[in-house]
Amino acid sequence: MGKAGKALRQVLETYGISQNRLAVAMGIARSTVSHWFNETRDPSAEAVTEIIEGLRQIEPAAAEEFINLYLKRFQE
Repeated sequence: MGKAGKALRQVLETYGISQNRLAVAMGIARSTVSHWFNETRDPSAEAVTEIIEGLRQIEPAAAEEFINLYLKRFQE
């Protein structure tokens, strides 16, 4: 699967954000976040923007890290 799931997993683990907390912030089912987190399903482009908004509500730094990881800005 894609890099969105890997980036999401890293950010949630780094910032101690539960899948449920992100799901609530996004107004979606926790199982949807679980699919992305476990890389069994890739989020759509629209969902990626919603992930960013949900993370911004919880922890703005987490949203920025997700963007950086997703866009691979962290590479030299």
